[in-house]
Amino acid sequence: MNLIKLIRQNILNLQPYKSARDLFNNPEFILLDANENNFGTTFNGLPELKLNRYPDPSQNELRVLISEFLNVSKEQLFFGVGSDEIIDLLIRIFCEPGSDNVIISEPTFGMYKVFCDINNVETKTVLLNDDFQLNINSIKRCYNSNTKIIFLCSPNNPTGNLINREDIIELCNNFNAIVVLDEAYIDFANTNSFASEVKKYKNLVVLRTFSKAWGLAGLRLGYCISDPQITEFLFKVKSPCNINSFARYAVKNAIKNSNKRLKYIQSTIRERERLKIFLKTLPGILKVYPSEANFLLIKVENAKLFQQKLLERGIVVRDRSKQPKLKNCLRISVGTKKENDLLCKALKEIL
Repeated sequence: MNLIKLIRQNILNLQPYKSARDLFNNPEFILLDANENNFGTTFNGLPELKLNRYPDPSQNELRVLISEFLNVSKEQLFFGVGSDEIIDLLIRIFCEPGSDNVIISEPTFGMYKVFCDINNVETKTVLLNDDFQLNINSIKRCYNSNTKIIFLCSPNNPTGNLINREDIIELCNNFNAIVVLDEAYIDFANTNSFASEVKKYKNLVVLRTFSKAWGLAGLRLGYCISDPQITEFLFKVKSPCNINSFARYAVKNAIKNSNKRLKYIQSTIRERERLKIFLKTLPGILKVYPSEANFLLIKVENAKLFQQKLLERGIVVRDRSKQPKLKNCLRISVGTKKENDLLCKALKEIL
């Protein structure tokens, strides 16, 4: 029996996504590599749940809670096990394996391509311009009748910048494809979400998460706002009970603590700006990129060596050098004031 011969070729060739915790998982380190909420969590309390019962497959309570919180209709909402599950489901719904394609603007979040590779769907890569904005003309050249999805991330990970609203609207208006806009970091940005635009653009899907500003990364819960027809198909293809009862309870609890979330956002932005100012004073840091997220992207002379020197001091940051246009770039998640003070001290020692 040769199991390898039974495995799909695209899975054999797959380059899996490496999460930050795959690389470093020492609880004694200062972890500034995964864009988590280092300030804490909005969840508070213990659940009183009937865990002997299966969770609600229609996600009714969650959808009502978030529809009221965001002022969107319940019919526009779908919840997944993190935004990752929703990305995977959208590819499975809209893309025919082996024939259809997806357009991704690099550098960006790596899971879009990983899920395409898993589903045997071609990815067409278009480089962002030097300001990390969309190259609309290049996207037009890549687009064809088999292009079913265009993935965008705003604020973009790992560059931290917002994508121009006019460009996103142009894609929605002029391309016969689903435009998936990942807004994982929108709470830290000085702009409005595209959630309210979904009614105007039937092909727009906005992804959101509880992992960042809400401080619920361990819960693994994301959601999307989309046209009700897309939502209907997401429910059609999902696992029967994909969202567990504890996740539903935790969100209900977190919504009651939404003021805590606002404090985390304010603290994160304040520390981000303080860290940005400090980093710009250091001679060994070649560039500090603008950021509207809970992290900063910096360019140094030798990213691998720089990362290693920080690791020796118990501080973990993410090397993004292998991504296009990001040679010798490191991504630093914004920590608490104490963590950032220790980071600044370590950087002074290194430089």
